[in-house]
Parts: sequence; structure tokens; C-alpha cells
Amino acid sequence: MHELAITQSMLDIVLEQAEKAGAKKVGKINLVIGELSGFVEECVRFYFDFLAKDTIAEGATLVFTAVSPQARCRDCDKPFELREFDWTCPHCGGNNMEITAGKELFVESIDVE
Repeated sequence: MHELAITQSMLDIVLEQAEKAGAKKVGKINLVIGELSGFVEECVRFYFDFLAKDTIAEGATLVFTAVSPQARCRDCDKPFELREFDWTCPHCGGNNMEITAGKELFVESIDVE
């Protein structure tokens, strides 16, 4: 259910920026969502369609860019991609890591008319 609040916030940002640009219509919204953010694309689409009704963003296309989980090993200081069910460093075998990517959730850009 947290997608509802996040989608509302995202729509508020889009409408505010579109208004500043003097837009009459929002055509496309580019979103970046990390795979570890916990947000489900289908839920965001569902809530967006509901919330955007009767706004200049109604009917806008949502484009999602997924960010894969990345980490940096604190033992050997090397970056690596986190894999499902295997969060050990492929370089040294350690599991003392810092997550460096995959939690993102933001509006990258919007296309307006």
C-alpha cells in the first residue's frame, strides 16, 4: 500500500514542474526505481491511473528504468552486483558490504506539451 503515497508524491512533483513549465499536458514520465526499493511497477501504474484522473497528467506514459542492486565490499573495497540468494563478495568471499545502488526511487524527467 506504500505505493499509493509514493505515487501521490510523484504525481505532485510532476504536476508542480509541469505547471512551472506552462505545460498543457504531460506526455511521458521517466521514473528510476531500484530493485531493492520495494516498489512494484504494476502497483505504481495502477495508482497513477487513478490519481492522475482529471489532471494534465491523465493518460501520461510511465517509463520505468530499473536499477540493479550493487554493493561495495568493506573487506576488499571492490564493487559487485548483488545476486538473489547470494550476497557474498565474489572477490574475497566476505559478506561485510555497503549497498551502493538499487534503492533509488525518483522522477528522472517528464515530457510535456
